[in-house]
Amino acid sequence: MEHTTVKRYLYDVLEDAGRYRVTARSVRHFLVFLIVLNIVFAILETVPEIKASQGHLLNLFQLMSGFVFLAEYCLRLYVADLHPPLRRYGPVMARVRYSLHPDAIIDFLAALPLLLVLFLPNTAFTAVVVLRLLRFLKLARYSPALRSLFSAIASERHALIGSTVIICGIVLLSATVMYLIENTAQPDKFRSIPHALYWAITTITTVGYGDVVPVTNLGKSIGGFVMLLGYGLIALPVGIIASAFAREIHSRDFVVTWSMVARVPLFEDLTASEIAEVSKLLQAQKVRAGTIIAEKGNVADKMYFISEGAAEIRLEHQTIYLDDGDFFGELALIHQKPRTATVRAFKDCELLVLEAAALQKLMDRNPELTKKILNEAENRVAENLKVLGDLAQEELAQADIVPADADAEPGLFEPDAPGKDPLAEPTSKKPADQP
Repeated sequence: MEHTTVKRYLYDVLEDAGRYRVTARSVRHFLVFLIVLNIVFAILETVPEIKASQGHLLNLFQLMSGFVFLAEYCLRLYVADLHPPLRRYGPVMARVRYSLHPDAIIDFLAALPLLLVLFLPNTAFTAVVVLRLLRFLKLARYSPALRSLFSAIASERHALIGSTVIICGIVLLSATVMYLIENTAQPDKFRSIPHALYWAITTITTVGYGDVVPVTNLGKSIGGFVMLLGYGLIALPVGIIASAFAREIHSRDFVVTWSMVARVPLFEDLTASEIAEVSKLLQAQKVRAGTIIAEKGNVADKMYFISEGAAEIRLEHQTIYLDDGDFFGELALIHQKPRTATVRAFKDCELLVLEAAALQKLMDRNPELTKKILNEAENRVAENLKVLGDLAQEELAQADIVPADADAEPGLFEPDAPGKDPLAEPTSKKPADQP
């Protein structure tokens, strides 16, 4: 393989940005499993009995993990200039900018324990333990939910700062009032405002250790009011984060849906608002593995997007696998013809369905949208596209196509096979005794 081909392959696998989805998913699962094991073993290593009996194996595992994380960091830095936002900066500046990204910093911190162990083996134990536990942050790269939570906190940082200021103000006011009331009765417990702050914090957070409590009637009354106030104060930032998190999840789902619709060639000339209008027509559908999604012979009047799961289209000489983010049935929106193949859920699927009738109603209300879609439809028909069943070229280009039996010609259905058309009708070899 050429240098650029290897680099592109590494980028597609590490960033899950290409058609090597099985490999990318395997690498991702391996790294997540390795991160979890590192966290568990870093915790177990602090137990004296376990360290005494299994210390050698734990150290060997941590050393091997360190090399894996270091290799991952170096490879991500190597392919950094292939990221679309960084390409314009050139190879050097693209890598510099990438190295300053939070994800890259976390990757570097995950590899840092190995460097500390190699160069500072006797003086960096505490730092190594802390950095090993910080590998937990790497999970954010592979967890959309964690990334959405961090985004929600970042987007509401001003509101959270405001609520924190209010909480700190109430804590300080409560400590000052309690100091003035209880100082005479308990000079050892409330001898200053800083000492009263401890009581205020434990009371407002509703922890209430009970080691410092008011004894005067007025102090008890104030203490009860502060306890009730604490519930509302704690709920304030929780409510802000919860609402922001829900909004972030909704926005992410919309963006994912919008991007899937925007990939369809039929809609590629539409504006962002028009694509959003089409996205609103999508209906969610869940199917179990093995369920028929679209049956051969039925009228193709629906287009499907796979938001999660996998589907298979089993033909005479090949099987087509569609994965997360793939779509099929675009031609059903142009002309409703009988399906020539059965589409079945290979795994449990969450689908988004676009019906031709629903799209037609939207087009009836929007003449400009109708004009754009019909023009694109005419172009696609005029191009005399070769199709396999009711699948278009773009749909097959995104799919994993494998021969279904030994009679299929090797490499015939590989999308990148030089000099061969992946959309040509499959032909099986004739038996040796057949003229």
